[in-house]
Amino acid sequence: HVQLVESGGAPVQVGGSLRLSCAASGYIYNGYCMGWFRQGVGKGREGVAVIDADGFAANAESVKGRFTISKDIGKATLYLDMNNLTPEDSGTYICAAELSACTVVATLADYWGQGTQVTVS
Repeated sequence: HVQLVESGGAPVQVGGSLRLSCAASGYIYNGYCMGWFRQGVGKGREGVAVIDADGFAANAESVKGRFTISKDIGKATLYLDMNNLTPEDSGTYICAAELSACTVVATLADYWGQGTQVTVS
């Protein structure tokens, strides 16, 4: 049984920082593409950042220079470090695994977490 559990979402002030975590279980963690997506109120889901099995990462244009995706294979955990946050970054951040394509425009994945809420004001 594969499970992805996100944590770390919180209210934060404009310009602040957060680290999101996604713990993966029941899964060969390091062999597949994983990523972070987000969905704001009244908005569709958008890709934020992805990382492939070799550790190569790609970010959406809107977060380049501010967000960093990484993974700790030993801990089977995916991270998203977010800096210089703006209100436009508010939303539910969702972890995904086994993306159909390892790009931020991928829309299909075999596994999705429940999400963690980030509110920037």
